[in-house]
Formats: sequence, C-alpha cells, structure tokens
Amino acid sequence: MNMLGVSISKNSLLLGLFALVTAAILAATQAGTADRIAAAEREAAQRALLEIVPLERHDNDLLLDTITISPEHWELLGLRSGGEINIARADGKAVAAIIPAIAHDGYSGDIKLIIGINRDGSIAGVRALAHNETPGLGDKVDLKKSNWILDFNGKSLTNPAPEQWAVKKDGGQFDQFTGATITPRAVVNQVKRSLEYFALTQPLQPAQPKQRQPHTPQPTPAPQEQLPGETTSAVTATAQQQGSDQQSRQHTDQPTQQQAESS
Repeated sequence: MNMLGVSISKNSLLLGLFALVTAAILAATQAGTADRIAAAEREAAQRALLEIVPLERHDNDLLLDTITISPEHWELLGLRSGGEINIARADGKAVAAIIPAIAHDGYSGDIKLIIGINRDGSIAGVRALAHNETPGLGDKVDLKKSNWILDFNGKSLTNPAPEQWAVKKDGGQFDQFTGATITPRAVVNQVKRSLEYFALTQPLQPAQPKQRQPHTPQPTPAPQEQLPGETTSAVTATAQQQGSDQQSRQHTDQPTQQQAESS
C-alpha cells in the first residue's frame, strides 16, 4: 500500500511538471505568433495605405503620422472603439487623410474600410481591409476580386450630387453586383458618411492656436473729494475738542493754586 502511494505521488509530480512545461511552450508560441501577426498586420496596413497614397505623393511615414478620432465622431464612421487617421504629407504640408471606417450593414456583417481623401475633398482611394461577404458575390468589394471599388476615385460630396450617392437600384450612380445589392449599398453609404466626416472636421487643416485674452488693467479708484461742509464740520469738531481739553486742565490746576496760597 505504501509503494502504491509513492507511485501515485511520483506520477502526479511528473504530470504537473509536464503541464507546466506544456503551458510555457504554448505561451511562448502564442507570444511569438502575436508578434508575427502584428508585424503582418502592419505590413498589410502599410501596403493598403500606399495603394491609396503612393510614395510619389508623400515623404512622411504614414503609419506614424496620425490623428486620433474624437469619440463624438465614432458613430459617423461606424467605429466602436475609436481609431486614428493617417496623414500624408509632402514637404511638411498635409495632402491627404486616410480615414478608417466600418460598414456594419454588409450582407455577412462588418466591412472594414479605409477611405483616402485629398485636401480638396475628393477621394484618393477606398480599400476593403476585412469582410466576410459571400465568395463570388459580395466579396467583389475586395480589389483582388473586382475593380468595383476603384469607381470611388475622384468622387466627392458634390460629385456626384448627394442624392446620387447610392447604388443604381436605389436611384443612385454606383453599380451594384449581380445578385448582390446589400454589400455595395453598405459600402457606398459608409464612404459617403466618411466624406461628411472629413468636411465636418477638416483634419488636414492646421490646428488654430488658442488666442489669449488681452489683459485689461483695473482702473485705480479716484480719491474721494470731501465736500466743503464736511471739512468745516471736521475743523469745528477739532476746535471743540481742544477747548474741552483746556478747561479740564484749568480745573485740575485750581486745587494746587489754593494749596499754595494757604501755605
């Protein structure tokens, strides 16, 4: 019985040690995988940004030159947890903004987009970064599957007119896919909202410094002038006080004089 207990304890220790080693290997693998995934996402994001604003149009690092989107505008862009705008600059001047947005009403869920907008408000390019649309139908929003998304290039809030920002089935200018209308409708609507955000916030305009209010010195209060009647009263009161003091001294001196005469 004692030997059995020793054997069980030994096996338990070995099993625990095996579990610890396995957990350590999995953690190390996950950390390495996470780093590789992050690097791959960064590379993919950089490629997508350069597709919209190629190197000949800017001389800065698009991934590092960013502006944080204010929470009050997340809903307009379809963002749930915020995001950053990438700014393209040439010789220090902002030439384009690349804005993240999500169309939540795709046929199979969210469609993650980036929309490049030039300084004049025209579209530099649109790309679908992630989606779950049906292969052969809704996945034509992906440039690898179709050139449909290139039709946004050069468009703006006034070209076409606002009422034309819709798929043709809804009376607008943009083509829908054969057998798929929901996906292109979702993208068209979100691209339009992104243009509205750009017009509203003007992210390429330099921030205006806060102007300090000029210091206004407080006027020094003028000395109060005494009225003639007030001056006369003060002089009269002083004279009366002096007379009273003189009379008090006289009364005090009289006994002393009487004592001197009696002696």
